[in-house]
Amino acid sequence: HILVRFFTVPNAKEARKSVMWATTWIGYFYLLTFIIGFGAITFVLTNPDFLAADGKLIGGNNMAAVHLAHAVGGNIFLGFISAVAFATILAVVAGLTLSGASAVSHDLYATVVKKGKADSLSELRVSRITTLCLGAVAVVLGIAFKNQNIAFMVSLAFAVAASANFPVLFMSVLWKDCTTKGAVVGGFLGLISSVVLTILSPSVWEATLGNPAGSAPFPYTSPALFSMTLAFLGIWLVSKMDNGERARIDRAGFLAQQVRSETGIGASAASDH
Repeated sequence: HILVRFFTVPNAKEARKSVMWATTWIGYFYLLTFIIGFGAITFVLTNPDFLAADGKLIGGNNMAAVHLAHAVGGNIFLGFISAVAFATILAVVAGLTLSGASAVSHDLYATVVKKGKADSLSELRVSRITTLCLGAVAVVLGIAFKNQNIAFMVSLAFAVAASANFPVLFMSVLWKDCTTKGAVVGGFLGLISSVVLTILSPSVWEATLGNPAGSAPFPYTSPALFSMTLAFLGIWLVSKMDNGERARIDRAGFLAQQVRSETGIGASAASDH
């Protein structure tokens, strides 16, 4: 009955189409990483016009894609890619700032601190303060990490997300014994361990903080293998030990949540704000 509804309900068809398009474009984006990387090796690193006197890339490694655009498309394509890069930076910064401010003002302040009793004016004030704080932190971190490769920094952000978010989503959707307490504890374990190990890795401890080579307490450049494993173990262990009333409710509602998460049935109504 559930399968029949999934393949016949119009909203489910639209949801499937959206998922297919999203998956296609995300996959294409990651394929471009290989294409641009090998293209830069072939067309940029072998061209002395893009290299400085010391043999390094002019402007640093972060300019590889821009130089590649110049190499294959001339000044017109260079201008186009530069404009796209600038617009992308603005869009990403604006989106992250808005999502961070809304998370702090609504999820933390209104829901956790005020227990759902915060008024709109106070939420707006907290959102503005959070925006200023996030901007200041972003400027400081941008100056501190100015010599780091952008692609590598993105991979570190993915490592933190993979440690804090992925285990919680995976276990809560696919494991019937996952509880709220286990998800919270495991998510925090993944978040804290990934951030701490990133700071203690050679990429930050030595390259950014200026400590001597070989002095990094954590020898690997990415913490994901260890921090994500720790998050999974934390979710599993705490959920197994959790026998409270909330845990019983979570386990009893797994089937209904699984049907809704995989088919969208029952989740089409607008939320009440």
